Amino acid sequence: MAFSDLGTADLVVDALYAGGTRGNSGDDPMSRLIPGIGNQGGFRYAGSPAKGTVKLVVLYTSGDDVDWPDHLDMQTGTFTYYGDNKKPGQDLHSTPRSGNALLRDAFAASHGTTAERAAGVRPFFLFEKADTPGRSVRFRGLLAPGGPSMTSDDELAAIWRATAGHRFQNYRSQFTVLDHATIPRTWIQHLLTGGNPLEGGCPDVWRTWINGRVYRPLLAPATTTIRTRAAQLPNDPAGTAMLETIREHFRGREHDFEHCAVAIWRLMAPNTGAVDVTRPSRDGGRDAIGTYTLGPTANRIAIDFALEAKCYAPTTSVGVRDVSRLISRIRHRNFGVLVTTSHFHTQVQQEVQEDGHPISLISGRDITDTLRQQGHTTAAAVQQWLTQSFPPSY
Repeated sequence: MAFSDLGTADLVVDALYAGGTRGNSGDDPMSRLIPGIGNQGGFRYAGSPAKGTVKLVVLYTSGDDVDWPDHLDMQTGTFTYYGDNKKPGQDLHSTPRSGNALLRDAFAASHGTTAERAAGVRPFFLFEKADTPGRSVRFRGLLAPGGPSMTSDDELAAIWRATAGHRFQNYRSQFTVLDHATIPRTWIQHLLTGGNPLEGGCPDVWRTWINGRVYRPLLAPATTTIRTRAAQLPNDPAGTAMLETIREHFRGREHDFEHCAVAIWRLMAPNTGAVDVTRPSRDGGRDAIGTYTLGPTANRIAIDFALEAKCYAPTTSVGVRDVSRLISRIRHRNFGVLVTTSHFHTQVQQEVQEDGHPISLISGRDITDTLRQQGHTTAAAVQQWLTQSFPPSY
């Protein structure tokens, strides 16, 4: 969409909206798409949070803040967004743009009655920095606070971080991208004039959520599961340093990385039950056998899985032989997990996909992404986690 046409444009999911070419803040396309929201910051809105007159909210993410890794999971329609208290020295809710106060009030109202949702939750629109030069942005969808399978604790959590020895809190929020392809210009204009959000071209998915807190997420299963080497390894120096810290910690005792791999898998799959790490086998490998639980607390079922770990350098890929060993250990109705600090060869990914092997392939970037989501965002923080959890005598 050309910069000159933004003022009359609809918002189309995944459409690219071009920025200007003057070289200043006036090039920002979002302030033209939605007048009155400003041209800076992650939280942008029309109206005043202090006066309770917010009409709509725009969440903007650049994807560049590795300490606060906003993340859109397109397969589940879940969007994770961090608040705006990102350094020590101020209260959780006393931020310049009142972003955390907006999150607090919106998530509280989302659990109220229909009338409380209608009055206290305004539409959230998600924009992401485009991977093109300039200020272009991509529209990612209409957001509703929370999700269909989340607890209230999962939806909005105040998490602790530490910087230079000073502790502080920030919000981690979870939204659902609603299944609606095009936001009409008529609704945006209606919202900006203070109209009832349930009128003026309101999408059915928003009305359904307001009336009954029923989520209709935009689900987009991946069609391509073969990742390049670059896509499986961190693309930033901090992430590369994090992986190197892990490799150095287990240098000379690589078999002990199995315990670390189990811990990483638990972070990814919290319903993991008991896991038994066995002794090294003849071929130098080390197996872990565990269970993953499903169902209600009073009547859960357990599915067995086998896990293997490869503490490899980034120049060494996990090959067919490594995966074949794991495949041979998977029984009927079980699944496998293979964790590596490196990457998987293309042939391995193709065979796992084409033959339908139930194996989760976890690469170096998957590890760093998971650790960052848990607050371990630097090599020093990872080293502290490793030292506390897996000391040399482990």
